[in-house]
Amino acid sequence: MNMPLNTSANTSDPIAQARYNMIEQQIRPWNVLDVDVLDLLAVVRREDFVPAAHYGMAFMDTEIPLNSSHDEARRLGQFMLAPRLEARMLQDLQVKPTDRVLEIGTGSGYMAALLAARAQHVVTLEIAPALVEFAQENLRSAGVTNVEVRQADGAKGPLPDGPFDVIVLSGSVAEVPANLLALLAEGGRLGAIVGKAPMMRTTLVRRVGDRFDTTTPWDTIAPRLLNFPEPSAFTF
Repeated sequence: MNMPLNTSANTSDPIAQARYNMIEQQIRPWNVLDVDVLDLLAVVRREDFVPAAHYGMAFMDTEIPLNSSHDEARRLGQFMLAPRLEARMLQDLQVKPTDRVLEIGTGSGYMAALLAARAQHVVTLEIAPALVEFAQENLRSAGVTNVEVRQADGAKGPLPDGPFDVIVLSGSVAEVPANLLALLAEGGRLGAIVGKAPMMRTTLVRRVGDRFDTTTPWDTIAPRLLNFPEPSAFTF
């Protein structure tokens, strides 16, 4: 996966052309310039992780519902994130081959597959039993062997034993969860989309000893992960 690949368009293959367009027109212009990440997007077949009913949306610059009802998917936060969000988060977290990774919000398993291609091992938590099965099947079909999908609530536990070098929240939260920060290894990085619509910020936290250094490099918006606390709407 670390060797540069030919990502040029293949006009005789409409899927290859659509994948190329996704990388060159959506992702690269969004300041995703890490060659390894761009090459990885050409290899991990996003279309193989998309529900059959939404196959035509695989390379679109949009969230993809993982539920037959769009409204129900919105209520439950059951979406694949837009590809540029996943790519830029992957770039920012600088995942290494020796890293142990925790993901909250497995969804279809696509982000877990991207993480697994760069990391040593990935543990990913999904609250919905149907999505656990969907992700497990997608990962098996893709030949990904270093991902463990668990049914669990990332907001309430039980959480897997740490420490982790990388923690990824594949959805938004109101604030960075303290219980997840406690699982970071020395030098570990946590990536989350934090805030409230209509504007959220991607938040990167790095553990340095007992200190947590935080940066908020870019704005975006994403569906909520279930059960994480929301701040009170009341002010005094």
